[in-house]
Amino acid sequence: MTVIDAALPYSYKEILKTAEQIRKPITCIVLTHAHVDHIGSLDALKNVLPEAKVYISAREAKLMAHDRSLEAGEPQIPIRGDVSKKLQTRPDVLLQDGDQIGSLKAVCTPGHTPGSMAFLDIRNNSLITGDALQTRGGLAVAGKINLTFPFPALGTWSKELSIDSARKLRGLSPSLLATGHGLMLPNPLHPMDRAIIEAEKYITKKKHM
Repeated sequence: MTVIDAALPYSYKEILKTAEQIRKPITCIVLTHAHVDHIGSLDALKNVLPEAKVYISAREAKLMAHDRSLEAGEPQIPIRGDVSKKLQTRPDVLLQDGDQIGSLKAVCTPGHTPGSMAFLDIRNNSLITGDALQTRGGLAVAGKINLTFPFPALGTWSKELSIDSARKLRGLSPSLLATGHGLMLPNPLHPMDRAIIEAEKYITKKKHM
């Protein structure tokens, strides 16, 4: 079984409990990005599951190691969001765009962080987006503030790249959307179109303020 993201520090108990109920071993821990609310239980899981391989994008591995330096060609704006200074676990596999872990195809989605990744399940075209999109408070692209749940937007590095990544994800024509925050959304294409338009308007308005 593959776990996608390790959530908050206390979440490992529910993750392990769920795996026990399903009666399948966890062999892979795949990370969408390195913010603490997505890797908080990683050390605890790795301690219990030392053979489980940890996957993260090659770019995001720098942030996972608390290196916030920017690379050539990236927008030179500060990376936002909390990153753990105490994390001991390091990745076993560094992912590139298009790599595959079982049925999951890695999709680079820079914006929320420089090395964010989404994962497309090629069995049914469901899409796990991390924080590239959120459904809590209404479907929104990373960087577009939803007043009822603004936290993903407040932790977003580049709003412009987030929109580019949202367009890329929309181009995959997912059958179902599973985001880092909020409920899963079936048949998400038209809502994604609206969210991208709203994000574009939001950025244009901010530029002219």
